[in-house]
Amino acid sequence: MHGKTPKHCVILKILKKLKTNSNISQEQLEAIERYINGTMPDEELKAFKTRLENDSEFKTQVEDIRTLLTGIEAQSLKEQLDEFHKDIKKQPIKKGSAKVRYLQFRKIVAAAAIIIALGSFWFFNQNSNERLYSKYFTPDPGLPTTMSTSSNFDFYDAMVNYKQGDYKTAIKKWELLNANSPDNDTLSYFLGVAHLANKNEKEAIGFLEKSVKNDDFSLINDAYYYLGLSHLKDGNAELAKQYFKKSSVEKSQALVSELED
Repeated sequence: MHGKTPKHCVILKILKKLKTNSNISQEQLEAIERYINGTMPDEELKAFKTRLENDSEFKTQVEDIRTLLTGIEAQSLKEQLDEFHKDIKKQPIKKGSAKVRYLQFRKIVAAAAIIIALGSFWFFNQNSNERLYSKYFTPDPGLPTTMSTSSNFDFYDAMVNYKQGDYKTAIKKWELLNANSPDNDTLSYFLGVAHLANKNEKEAIGFLEKSVKNDDFSLINDAYYYLGLSHLKDGNAELAKQYFKKSSVEKSQALVSELED
């Protein structure tokens, strides 16, 4: 039998805390994990499946373990481990006690420290990105809707929708035009900013990346700015910073300063 990993210690402790399946052994836990991960040998798998079919309590136990293995995340674990820590302070561990035979306090603390540290990094990094995005994002004001020529009517008709905040309608209309003019920088740009305003940063990135391929594009500095915001919203602060640095928009430089602080 392999020694208990930090993950196993956490799972066993959670089961004890929840007062369910607390009698599971290390060998059983490893077998269940092999089954869930698809690494169980054929002969063992056949017997395992037979037991699943005939033992409802065991089936519940397996599902509990599956839930824990797939659901362990930084924030939920932090809540559980905070509770464990309180309980441990209140109840001293008695050496050799059957109730705590799977509890290895130092391993749990080490696992908690790693998981919480990683989770906190992700949590604060994501919060920082969201905060900066919310602080600096405003939709592009759009172009004047003169609709002076029949050839541009459809484009400016969609621009009216865009400026009214009806981004979905504007996107549908511009996508029809884009199908016939996929290399139109202006269409790509406004499709990008419309998708970003419509909270779809991944779609925005694709269109904005097309619009910055032409160095002579009249709105290229704005395109770099919104492309940076799209990546910031998507969680890639480093790539966002690269695009902000390419833009002469004043807010881009302010964002670079905040990201480098």
